[in-house]
Amino acid sequence: MSKRPTPRGENLRRALAQEAARIMAEHGIQDFLLAKRKAAERFGVHEGGVLPKNTEIEQALAAYQRLFGGTVHLESLQALRHAALAAMRRLREFEPRLVGSVLSGTATEHSPVQLHLFADCAESVVMRLIDQGLAHEVTEKRVRMSPERVLVCPGLRLRIEDRPIEATVFPPEGIRQAPVSPVDGRPMRRASALEVEALLGGCEPADHLTAATCP
Repeated sequence: MSKRPTPRGENLRRALAQEAARIMAEHGIQDFLLAKRKAAERFGVHEGGVLPKNTEIEQALAAYQRLFGGTVHLESLQALRHAALAAMRRLREFEPRLVGSVLSGTATEHSPVQLHLFADCAESVVMRLIDQGLAHEVTEKRVRMSPERVLVCPGLRLRIEDRPIEATVFPPEGIRQAPVSPVDGRPMRRASALEVEALLGGCEPADHLTAATCP
């Protein structure tokens, strides 16, 4: 039988989440595990059981941005979403979907725009980028589809509107199953170009975009 956390343990856990959030916001770290390890090191914590969950860090990051980011954060987020929409329009034949922190609203000024594309082969996406004169780098991306299954997919890095774009290319049927989110372990939320347009127009908050409504 697991022990219930003590008030001191809960306070430490909350402080670690807040410190990890600060590190992510100020230093551009995207990896939750790395951020919480750095927070634990700063606090001299060696017990893994007291470390916060990724969802707790994400909540603390959103709170940090509301408190300290203000208008600057909102303007940066809008710029990232504009870049996302521009990239999605250029790559519309690959049914692009926006994922990650730019969709959820917790992106920092260092965050890349993360897109999922769907094509029979990554070469067709590469040829489209070449046709448009867009410099790019071909990479690989490991995505977790379930607790037991990790898929290695082609990836692409490029810049649009001077913002970093990271695209992962899935087979066409991949649009029906989203990878597992590193934040909460559930299927990632995905948003189409129309839904990103709605976000930019202030019509629909990101919290309303679910895996069920965003294939």
